[in-house]
Amino acid sequence: MEQPYLPQEVEQEAQQFWDYHQSFTVKENLSKEKFFCLAMMPYPSGQLHMGHVRNYTIADVIARYNRMLGKNVMQPMAWDAFGLPAENAAIKHKSHPAAWTYNNIKQMRKQFQRLGFAYDWSREIATCKPEYYRWEQQLFVKLFKKGLVYRKLSTVNWDPVDQTVLANEQVVDGKGWRSGAVVERRDIPQWFLKITAYADELLDDIKKLDHWPEQVKTMQSNWIGRSEGVTLQFPFEDSEDILETFTTRPDTLYGVTYLALSAGHPLVKAAAKDNPDLQAFIKECSFIQVSEATVATMEKKGMDTGLRVIHPLSKKSLPLWVANFVLMDYGTGAVMSVPAHDQRDFEFAQKYDLPIQPVIKDPQHPNWDYTESAMTSKGTLINSNDYEGMDFDRAFDAITNHLEARQQGKREVHFRLRDWGVSRQRYWGAPIPMIHCSECGPVPVPENQLPVVLPEDLPYDGANSPLKTTPEFYQTACPDCGQRAERETDTFDTFMESAWYYTRFACRNQTDAMLDDRAKYWTPVDHYIGGVEHAILHLLYARFIHKVLRDEGLLNSDEPFLRLLTQGMVLKDGAKMSKSKGNVVDPNTLIDQYGADTVRLFTIFAAPPEQSLEWSDSGVEGSHRFLRRLWTCAQENTWMKSYSQLLKDKQAPKIDWASVPQEYQKSRRELHLILQQAHSDYDRLQFNTVVSGCMKILNLTSKLNPKDEPCYQHLLHEGFSILLRLLAPIAPHITHALWRQFEFGEAIIDGPWPKTNSEAMRTSEMELILQVNGKLRDKISIDADSDNECIEKQALAQERIQPYIENKVIKKVIIVPKRLVNIVVGDK
Repeated sequence: MEQPYLPQEVEQEAQQFWDYHQSFTVKENLSKEKFFCLAMMPYPSGQLHMGHVRNYTIADVIARYNRMLGKNVMQPMAWDAFGLPAENAAIKHKSHPAAWTYNNIKQMRKQFQRLGFAYDWSREIATCKPEYYRWEQQLFVKLFKKGLVYRKLSTVNWDPVDQTVLANEQVVDGKGWRSGAVVERRDIPQWFLKITAYADELLDDIKKLDHWPEQVKTMQSNWIGRSEGVTLQFPFEDSEDILETFTTRPDTLYGVTYLALSAGHPLVKAAAKDNPDLQAFIKECSFIQVSEATVATMEKKGMDTGLRVIHPLSKKSLPLWVANFVLMDYGTGAVMSVPAHDQRDFEFAQKYDLPIQPVIKDPQHPNWDYTESAMTSKGTLINSNDYEGMDFDRAFDAITNHLEARQQGKREVHFRLRDWGVSRQRYWGAPIPMIHCSECGPVPVPENQLPVVLPEDLPYDGANSPLKTTPEFYQTACPDCGQRAERETDTFDTFMESAWYYTRFACRNQTDAMLDDRAKYWTPVDHYIGGVEHAILHLLYARFIHKVLRDEGLLNSDEPFLRLLTQGMVLKDGAKMSKSKGNVVDPNTLIDQYGADTVRLFTIFAAPPEQSLEWSDSGVEGSHRFLRRLWTCAQENTWMKSYSQLLKDKQAPKIDWASVPQEYQKSRRELHLILQQAHSDYDRLQFNTVVSGCMKILNLTSKLNPKDEPCYQHLLHEGFSILLRLLAPIAPHITHALWRQFEFGEAIIDGPWPKTNSEAMRTSEMELILQVNGKLRDKISIDADSDNECIEKQALAQERIQPYIENKVIKKVIIVPKRLVNIVVGDK
């Protein structure tokens, strides 16, 4: 009696087998090639969504495939458990962040296990655990002692509702990305990691990232933003002070008609003391979040400060304005404004009726109208005294040499990259291990007193961090002088946890050090999978920390992630799934109805990993039908179990494949061609076409006619053996069950990847495309050993070719070996 396909039973049995045998627990093994597969760790929201399912299924397919290739595969799981999302969600649900987080981790772990992901759960990490964050506290202390950590007053984006600093990327249209509150600009003491010390290496090493998407590499390169230029000095008209500004276009120096300062520049603040209008303008600017991305489109506003500086070459007096488009975080917070050749300067000059002086002539645009827009291309200098007629390169060197000789400027390399501010004024995070002493200044917590544990039992209403109002936490003694001091109450930006977590998997059970030599064995990560939204900050910070750990002697590689896959989104009706749109599909409901393998199969089959996946209910049902058909076909051929035993005992009949009917030779050839293509598709991450190949194999084996019993049995047995292994990384439960049912082996995860049979793929015939004047007209099958004369003769004799060559002159016949014949004809 045939057993029906009951996915819940099949999947539970497989998972129990893996759990009992600890199938995914892995150790270092120098006799095998290691493979570290990792998907970006999730925030423990408590409920999986289809984006989760797709991301982690893709990673699991990659991990399982590489295991079948014989590699020593590690695939672990961690939880990005600290930070604002968890804290806000806990507040919303009237829960404590700790209770909320741990309960969600428990729920999501069960959901991941239900999907059959091949995780080594013995390496599981939760970033909110003291045994984890103690080591990033230790690293922070080490970097402080090396001068790579500092504290300074910084103008930040302040969310008045979430009561914390926001990165520029977390401010959308001037509002907090989570609270929606209007963001303010405030000056707050912040801790910084000196990522700029690694700017050159971070930029140069992008060229080592051969297996990263070009889009991501470009985003990283632009974010670091290396610029070669000149820092030059403008003396003040009425004092001996000077104003420094940086430019990459010294060739436009004679076109400077005013200078512009950021509203946060110290000179502006000084000028505003007795100027109420300027004070009001500064306050207005404090409510506007400006980034390089918004400068081009924002309305340009400003005020004349009344200060004037002297042009270093022409010696003309120039006005000093404050402008809302100048960023204090970039360069010196002051720019030399060339309205004829910079569009933002042009718009500002137009609005406030400031002079526009052209100094560059572009031969491609000889009649440029400078009243309409700025001409920003490089060209030949005009209206530039001694530098008249020079091109950009000559003028750059000549003007810079002149300024350097008079100590009015110097060549410098600037980076768009700014140091990493890691302070957050929130409760649910890793405490920053510093102590503030009135006598000694900032002092690091001694390493033997780490970790500084976040109290998880503090009452919390979400209004303010309880760390700031809990004397038991912040009151302490200075480690240097012993006097009363206060512990830092800011917590780390959660990017700190995600910047190094991948290394800790290697030595999760190490209690005496951050990392040991096992980290050198496992890193770098061979394949990293996650959304493109993390293309800049997370990946950049991880690259930085990796290099820091290398320089500490803890790692022996330059980059953290060898290969990166940024998967596409899951869409429904053309829109991203979200609760607000009401188009969410619950993975748990689907698993209840169809089983985990169906959900996995659909997410893989519906689209290539890097593309967006459009949700389809019929697609899910189709995936389930395929698995049910596979199961039914297997139950109809239970004899394969005994055939497996015959093969093991070497008692199966020998088959002379050259003598069997052509039908079987052709089927076996097709089987191995599908296998060959599937291997290539797995390597290229085109998993959807692997599924197509599996469907073709099932169709192929279903159509076999048992004219010759031994041949039929062998081919069907071989076909199922290949089909199950091709499908195993994608649908691991059903393939596990059928593999064992047919006694192909103990566990399919340990089965070797099937090898193509070159003899099987040989054929006595070849198929050629027939073209006439480059257009497809027919196909022919011909003996593989045919010479060109024979091929040409048969091609010209084909009935479907005749209408295209009748009453024509055959000029030549082009034969591309084993591919096509192109008959070139013309009129008589």
